[in-house]
Amino acid sequence: MSAELHAHRTPIPPAPSHADVPSHGFLLPVVGGAAFAHLLNDLIQAMLPSIFPLLKSNFALSFGQIGVIALVYQITASLLQPWIGMYTDRHPKPYLLPSGMVMTLIGIGLLALASSYAMLLVAAAVVGVGSATFHPEASRVARLASGGRFGTAQSTFQVGGNTGSAIGPLLAAVIVIPHGQQAAAWFMVAAVLAIVVLLRLTAWVRRHGQAKARSLAAARGEGLGRRQVIQAVAVICVLMFAKFVYIASFTNYFTFYLIQHFGLSVQHSQMFLFLFLGAVAAGTFFGGPVGDRIGRKAVIWVSFLGVAPFALALPYASLFWTGVLAFVIGLVMSSAFSAMVVYAQEAVPGRVGMVSGLMFGLMFGIGGLGAAALGELADAKGIVWVYGLTSFLPLLGLATAFLPDTRSPLARPV
Repeated sequence: MSAELHAHRTPIPPAPSHADVPSHGFLLPVVGGAAFAHLLNDLIQAMLPSIFPLLKSNFALSFGQIGVIALVYQITASLLQPWIGMYTDRHPKPYLLPSGMVMTLIGIGLLALASSYAMLLVAAAVVGVGSATFHPEASRVARLASGGRFGTAQSTFQVGGNTGSAIGPLLAAVIVIPHGQQAAAWFMVAAVLAIVVLLRLTAWVRRHGQAKARSLAAARGEGLGRRQVIQAVAVICVLMFAKFVYIASFTNYFTFYLIQHFGLSVQHSQMFLFLFLGAVAAGTFFGGPVGDRIGRKAVIWVSFLGVAPFALALPYASLFWTGVLAFVIGLVMSSAFSAMVVYAQEAVPGRVGMVSGLMFGLMFGIGGLGAAALGELADAKGIVWVYGLTSFLPLLGLATAFLPDTRSPLARPV
């Protein structure tokens, strides 16, 4: 009898893999909430470089001083992010999310009231602290709610930020440029709304976050060996340098390029920047889901080498074709970041906060250093010359050949 029962007993299923996580485990309200908060956060962040022409005129700044403002903001954000992520991997602090946005709220107020170059630098630093707190923690929330679809969750989260980055210059052109620096205070409304959303996400994490983390940990992969991790980090640093210095040339100086090269007005040039950043938002959305299917490395290859011919052609294009090429460049190149973030999380499983903080920190740090360096080069050589130089950066994507393959083309969990 016992043998018969044993023969008909339902077999114990094997430990789940990332592929076994059911698709209905993807919690759209939570991932969507994190993406919407990212939209609001990056809308605010994008406002700062969008009003650089206004600040340059109001405070009689050089391109080099503009670059330093960008550097202070980016470095503040980049230095704190990995440490915040590393700390919260071991000691979860859900309320850091709304607290960080409070810092952003304060930074906007300081920016609107700044009466000197030093105050502008302080405001940029405070906004950077808010951003440093937001990115690793919100990225963690999106991953917890992914149901195993890590690339899709990361892309959804990232596309929220890129959409905000696209809307920010548009709102700056409508609100701040015509009405002056103090009108930047209107962006405090977005910060307050983000605080409300982040409080709700924090409540979800407190109720369900630990259970979700344990569920995903049951499917955790082995990651890469120590030597391979070092190799992967070195290659990713090269790719991040190429991507975000090139992106910095657009986000910080594309309006100046269009004004000088084609004689556009500030507001008209902001429309072109909106076109580029809108393409970045659209391209980001596809990078994660495609990476879930074909692997992160393939997405990175396409992102860099696919954009290279368009980047090389941009400095020699007419105004119409500049707009077309900027759109294509933003669309194709933007898919790489989500793929790189999830690739790094696969390589070092169990360190989501640290890896996310490191990746976003590298993004901000490299972008800030790139912005400062490009500003100095623009002062010395001219902004048009700078765009000729940066057009070669996507060719560094050839370094992708040295990325070690992770053990599966699909993402590994936390």
